[in-house]
Amino acid sequence: MNQIAQRTATRITADGARNASLKDLASILESQQERKLDVIAPASRLTVQDGNLVIQGVEPLIQSDGVVTVDGTYRPTDVADDGIADKLKIPGQYLRRMRAEHLSLFDLNVNGWLEREPERRFLVRALRSDAHGGGGEGVARALLSDSYRLIDNFDLLLAALDGIRQSGHAAEVTGCDLTDRRMYVRVESDEVAVQARELLKGYRSPYTGQRGDELPMVSAGFVIRNSEVGAGAFTITPRAVVRVCTNGLTMTEDVMREVHLGGKQEQGVVQWSGATQSKVLELITAKTADAVRTFLSRDYVERKLRKIEETAGRPVANPTHAIEQVTRKLSITGPTKDRILAHFIQGGQITAGGVMQAVTAAAQQIPNADAAHDLEALALPAMHAAAALTA
Repeated sequence: MNQIAQRTATRITADGARNASLKDLASILESQQERKLDVIAPASRLTVQDGNLVIQGVEPLIQSDGVVTVDGTYRPTDVADDGIADKLKIPGQYLRRMRAEHLSLFDLNVNGWLEREPERRFLVRALRSDAHGGGGEGVARALLSDSYRLIDNFDLLLAALDGIRQSGHAAEVTGCDLTDRRMYVRVESDEVAVQARELLKGYRSPYTGQRGDELPMVSAGFVIRNSEVGAGAFTITPRAVVRVCTNGLTMTEDVMREVHLGGKQEQGVVQWSGATQSKVLELITAKTADAVRTFLSRDYVERKLRKIEETAGRPVANPTHAIEQVTRKLSITGPTKDRILAHFIQGGQITAGGVMQAVTAAAQQIPNADAAHDLEALALPAMHAAAALTA
């Protein structure tokens, strides 16, 4: 019987998902693939009008099933605005204020900086309004360097699943997230589970009330992360899952990484050769297979847990003061800080390990997947910060 707790999807939209199934994620990515448009264009071919990115003078793409119009108007996402700010060296906060309060000034600033370097080339990642290439309109997803190497989520997902299959290990995808910035795929093993009685001693699940002493098991796993829009490298990070509460503990010090950087690309619509794409995907498959063999190893998980237990048992004298100090050090504020304190008290484990559990429990409740994964990655730093208060 599968002991891994299954989460239900909290949100699935046309272009994003939180706690989705593998099937739902694949469906969304496949739909996006049909509408994707990637263009290398000089600044002289780019303008903004009413806050929208306008591409003009780029050759259409002729395909076997028709002609894809490139010229048109593309509405920037927040990620694309971040790229505009970064590439043109416009302060991001100022750019956001202009978009919200003075759109004509937004146009004036962006167009002015584009005009200063007319030959400078950018990669525009966009989604057309439909899959058939008509109109050349849609969404601007990102403005990136022309040397950015494309590793698309759909291709990466298929390659990673192939790597899991090739490893021969019985692992499964237990949840997926997709945002404007990143894709996350959580993989766990029902076969590799390690007892962690010291780590879970006295702990109580804030969701079910079940005690860690009754189910002191931690499963091995990892999370695959990728960004198509410049928000981070392709990574595979080991992740242990506490079965009594499904809290996830990512161990970022052992991350496997592949950066999206390559050589300069030709101007126009980007189309990678089959050989180039094949080499990249073969590397992803190999890295995933390596990750399965490394991170879903009983020895690896036991070694990591024993190391964590050396610090986790240190008592915390004043829960409110400890959470205040830890969250301040890690720049955690607002409702998230309050949620961590509530989980710390509910968990009943007034130790540095209890602080770690409170952070991972709070991460599960955050609707924004990027924020949730960022918070989960702070669980071990939070444990060490709490332990340092008693040193």
